[in-house]
Amino acid sequence: MITPLDIENKKFSKKALNGYSTDEVDDFLDEVTVAYEKIYKEASDSKQMIEKLNNDLAKYKQMESTLQNTLLMAQSTAEDVKNVAKQQAEMIVSEAQTAAKEELLKLDAEIKLKQKELEDLQKQFDIYKAKMESLLISQLELLKDSVKDKN
Repeated sequence: MITPLDIENKKFSKKALNGYSTDEVDDFLDEVTVAYEKIYKEASDSKQMIEKLNNDLAKYKQMESTLQNTLLMAQSTAEDVKNVAKQQAEMIVSEAQTAAKEELLKLDAEIKLKQKELEDLQKQFDIYKAKMESLLISQLELLKDSVKDKN
């Protein structure tokens, strides 16, 4: 690429006849040099700006990728926590149901034992009642006999 310095230092061979005016060529080259220098500087600045913007873009793309990965990991972690909590809840419910069933079985056994005790006590009461009846009848017979003997 031609630089402004190349244009400024360019020398042409001079022809004696019908050649260009050296002063006009030098003035024109000076104008071209100034214009080209301005365009060259703008192009250089633009390249630097494009490079800076490309670097910034790459940095932001990296940040975006990192944020996406972080978000995916957070979602995955949240899903894992949710699943673990659900499993724990199911386990707690299952343990509570098992404990309730065991307690129910114990209560059923206790009720049956108390019913058996009640039946035994009723039998004992019936036996006691029968003995008392028998005793009272025999006492009544003795009284009757004793009253007959006095008469």
